[in-house]
Amino acid sequence: MSRNNKPSNIAFRKHDHRRCQRQLLSAARRVCETRKLRLTSRRRQVLEILLASHQPLGAYDILAELNRLASVERIAPPIVYRALEFLLAEGLIHRIESRNAFISCVHPGHQCAAQFLICRDCEQVAELENGDSGLLAQADNIGFAVDHSVVEITGVCAECQIHGK
Repeated sequence: MSRNNKPSNIAFRKHDHRRCQRQLLSAARRVCETRKLRLTSRRRQVLEILLASHQPLGAYDILAELNRLASVERIAPPIVYRALEFLLAEGLIHRIESRNAFISCVHPGHQCAAQFLICRDCEQVAELENGDSGLLAQADNIGFAVDHSVVEITGVCAECQIHGK
């Protein structure tokens, strides 16, 4: 999804979600092709499940959906965890730490400090586009080597404020 489409707040705006899904899946495929990695059918299925909404899903929710979609074969948890591990490592999804859940990345393949706005009422999650370079710069200034950075801001989205959810 191009930066001109302002994807960072797309979860909280009306939009063509099918188009959003197609664009992000296409971008994920390009990332894998560029990196000469395989986006296997199982990895793709897990990503598609996460792309289905802007709400984070736990590993067992993903597993339940995969098993619901499977015709005969029952899928075991390690298969889901391996797919999630790959998608996380390649920057195609994020882990929402406070929810122990996962969400698709609006900038597939982009390795940056993740920042999220999480609506406590509807549970939609918006990924912020600009990393907190100020915070990371301060850490660097004091000689702190950041391994992982996630900022999760919980509140109420505009839609829920209007509808009093």
